[in-house]
Amino acid sequence: MRMSQLFSRTLRQAPAGAESRGYEYLLRAGFIKQLGAGIFSNLPLGFRSLKKIEDIIRDEMERIGGQELTMPVVNPAEIWKETGRYYTIDKELSRFKDRVGRDMVLAMTHEESVTAVAAGAIDSYRQLPQLVYQIQTKWRDDPRPRAGLIRVREFTMKDSYSFDADHEGMVKQYEAHYDSYFRIFGRCGLSVIAVGSDSGMMGGKVAHEYMYLTSIGEDTIILCDKCGYTANRQVAEFAKEYYSEDMLEMQEVETPDTPTIQALADFLDIPKRKTAKAVFVMGTFTDEHLQEYQKLIIAVIRGDLEIEEAKLQKAAGAKELRGAGDEEIRSCSMEPGYGSPVGSKNCLVIVDDSAAESSNLTAGANKPGYHIMNTNYGRDYTGITADIASAVDGEACTVCGMPLRSSRGIEVGNIFQLGTKYSEALDCSYQDIQGKRKPVVMGSYGIGVGRLLACLAEEYHDEKGLILPISVAPYQVHLVSLMKSGEEPQQLYEKLLDAGIEVLYDDRKDSPGVKFTDAELLGLPVQITIGKRTLEQGAVEVSLRRDGEKELVPLEQVTRRVQELIDMLSQELLDSLSEAP
Repeated sequence: MRMSQLFSRTLRQAPAGAESRGYEYLLRAGFIKQLGAGIFSNLPLGFRSLKKIEDIIRDEMERIGGQELTMPVVNPAEIWKETGRYYTIDKELSRFKDRVGRDMVLAMTHEESVTAVAAGAIDSYRQLPQLVYQIQTKWRDDPRPRAGLIRVREFTMKDSYSFDADHEGMVKQYEAHYDSYFRIFGRCGLSVIAVGSDSGMMGGKVAHEYMYLTSIGEDTIILCDKCGYTANRQVAEFAKEYYSEDMLEMQEVETPDTPTIQALADFLDIPKRKTAKAVFVMGTFTDEHLQEYQKLIIAVIRGDLEIEEAKLQKAAGAKELRGAGDEEIRSCSMEPGYGSPVGSKNCLVIVDDSAAESSNLTAGANKPGYHIMNTNYGRDYTGITADIASAVDGEACTVCGMPLRSSRGIEVGNIFQLGTKYSEALDCSYQDIQGKRKPVVMGSYGIGVGRLLACLAEEYHDEKGLILPISVAPYQVHLVSLMKSGEEPQQLYEKLLDAGIEVLYDDRKDSPGVKFTDAELLGLPVQITIGKRTLEQGAVEVSLRRDGEKELVPLEQVTRRVQELIDMLSQELLDSLSEAP
């Protein structure tokens, strides 16, 4: 490709709103162009990189037996109603009516669609197991798109779905995906870790996320350096200490100006672990008639710990949570700043095991300026007990007892053991060897293609621009001509193409400074500079973008030397696969 004909242009300055360096370079290098909030066009350079990522994904999916298909982005709402997700997913799921008034949705994932297809395709145990996948557009009306392709509303995803006769078969396909994902990310050049995660709207009991660790990540990962325990903070566990003793009688005490746990502990001169913290939120639920309603939730945890919202939402079974207003709290006979479940009415009480298993905690008295000492779960109030505590740095690992630490990360892939949630809802069953009908056991597995490119841009850049790995760079070679005349650059370009090498040829009439700046910005792995001075020596300059060290290569050896460098860079990626978990 000649740069004089390239359907994009480089930018000297990043547009306003470029929140990360990788996003800035993808914009400036002309890989992507924003059309609206969370909506991007992939320009030719970005498109080529994305297609290379997709080809790697196809390779690895077919290696484990996947068959590619495509399913519609527009789905009839009936199948989403059958599984219940039409009602439980909030505004991220875009709903509309077609011209005759039928309810429709824009698919954000395709569990319903693929199960409906499988219900008509699978009838006997002899047809199992099955694995299908697609690489296709999704739409999720995310309220907070950010950082370019990292968090968008329209995106391309590889989603695969497994169908098995039993749980053991599903686990086998799950494990195949677990390993395959490390190969995919390794071949792309991205180092990731797999962490236990919340299954969320997908359902099922077991799930893992693949995390690229970076300071710009929105997810918090909890890790143990001693034993290797890893989990998203949304589900991470830690070893809690319980403080049990003989129950004492409740005692109301005046505690003026103590609306916070710290203020209360200071006033009473007690450790925060001797207090019960109350957090008030409004949960959105769906009744048996599929109508939404809201209910106050009071979450109780020991005062030295914090509540993890995702755990609380799951324990409550709520569609979403929001902070409760003062009057909403008072309507349930509790007082903001001095509230507790003691004497509460018409609310859902969820108690962390740290509070449920600890004795004689000081809690709010539900009137301003007062608390109650020696409250005890089970005697003075009841509710649902669950782990709703947030794991933080320094807490003890449940596996080995060593201190945990946290890191930020971006989710680039996920795998779920779905079980029979979707197959039962949509009547996807098979006849077993005894002639009985049984629901198919399913798994679901996703990779965000655009997000993967965005993470690669975050990982591979310097102060001058991108340095993408050879496997995903849009072209392998950047040929920069400094010649004002002569046929040598064109001849070298054609010679490289004839050898099957991907070349971006800068044939523009711009100055050397402009050309070198753009070459560094685009960051193609191998760079060739051809100019009058080197041609007088019968040679050209060849260098790797990552280190910039130039070597003078005779013209007749350029093709061979470039191929050697490409092979070396490719082999480095393959060698890294053996180091994957």
